[in-house]
Amino acid sequence: MAYFAAVLARTDGGWDVSETELDNVETLADLADLAREAAQDDDTVLVFIEQEDAWFAVLRVDGEEDPRIFVSDGAAAARSSYGVILTDELVDRVGDGDFDDLDSLVAELDDEDEEAGADGGQDEDSARGAVGPGGVPVGPLGDSELLTDFGLAAPQLLDLSGEGAVPGDALADIAESLGCGEVLEAVR
Repeated sequence: MAYFAAVLARTDGGWDVSETELDNVETLADLADLAREAAQDDDTVLVFIEQEDAWFAVLRVDGEEDPRIFVSDGAAAARSSYGVILTDELVDRVGDGDFDDLDSLVAELDDEDEEAGADGGQDEDSARGAVGPGGVPVGPLGDSELLTDFGLAAPQLLDLSGEGAVPGDALADIAESLGCGEVLEAVR
């Protein structure tokens, strides 16, 4: 399947956008290093990755801070060579974060199901969240607020990732909200 990847480096005059190859990217650290190479000083760098008709991702690197990641569909990305780099990291972060005790989370969901009634108006998958191969959730995954300070609120980013969304169009909309839509389109 075809991939598109672009690096957007924040500059004093806006955004410098260039298409990039991911051939040498094998880890999240490789991807973050690729982004940092494009940075001016410690300014923000974004990496857009799109797999045609399947998913898109935005990686944000601010200086030496840990990268922030958003993937439009975790399960779809987990089935691709570049996407799995991102989804593995996100699944690991969730495992190390607030949901360390997944048994108690499942127990809480079971209690809620019992309180809502036998079917509660939802099927079991939607009550617990659909999960794809490798335990990666279907749908948006990661930090939906990574572009908030650039004027793209989390609900807007999530809307661009919803059912029926087209990844290429979503990245174009994101770039437009950042003020670099025409430049991104020129490198496509």
